Amino acid sequence: MSDTTTGDPAATGFELHPGRGRFNAAFFGAMGPVLDSAMGPRKRRVFAGLRGTVVEIGPGVGANLPYLPHGSTLIGIEPNRYMHAGLRAAAERHGVELDLRERVAESTGLPDGSADAVISSLVLCSVRDPEAVLAEVRRILRPGGSFRFLEHVRAPEGTPTRAAQRALRRPWAWTFEGCSCERDLERAVRDAGFRTVEVEHYRVHTPFLPFNTHIAGVAGV
Repeated sequence: MSDTTTGDPAATGFELHPGRGRFNAAFFGAMGPVLDSAMGPRKRRVFAGLRGTVVEIGPGVGANLPYLPHGSTLIGIEPNRYMHAGLRAAAERHGVELDLRERVAESTGLPDGSADAVISSLVLCSVRDPEAVLAEVRRILRPGGSFRFLEHVRAPEGTPTRAAQRALRRPWAWTFEGCSCERDLERAVRDAGFRTVEVEHYRVHTPFLPFNTHIAGVAGV
């Protein structure tokens, strides 16, 4: 397994917090099976047929590696270095060649048109600039490539989930490294200039009420 860590998060806009960085690595490592039981069926559908050069923005501790073909290569853009050990271990377990880049999703450092697919799950909620990330995704995708995503999003107005999102937005963002449960990410993807966009709305059932409204989809260039 090749593993190249490049980039300086301080130079690319990511502030590594030792407490929250470690907490999030441990939290998502422990919660992986729970999240997979809720999101697995849609991951299998959205990530079906991945091949060629696949880039993942924010791969974390490797929750999506089971959905990649054995023997494939993943370029992982992950600025939280506390995630790296778990990500390497997951790549080893699932037979995925990992090219790890310590960078932010707004600035991957990859050449134009170099990826066949870009994938993300539970990432656009926490990036500093979703529009810039989506522009970067489009830049690095080859013609005919696809962006495949599963994200949690703002709930409809007037619902208990929306009220919880509004009430908990500050402690939620502090705990989960800037994660916002109030972003209209479907609109952001639709406005990003992709040639085609397919989106499914669904709900997961967890004790974390602000987190429970989701979208899954594929955008093509």
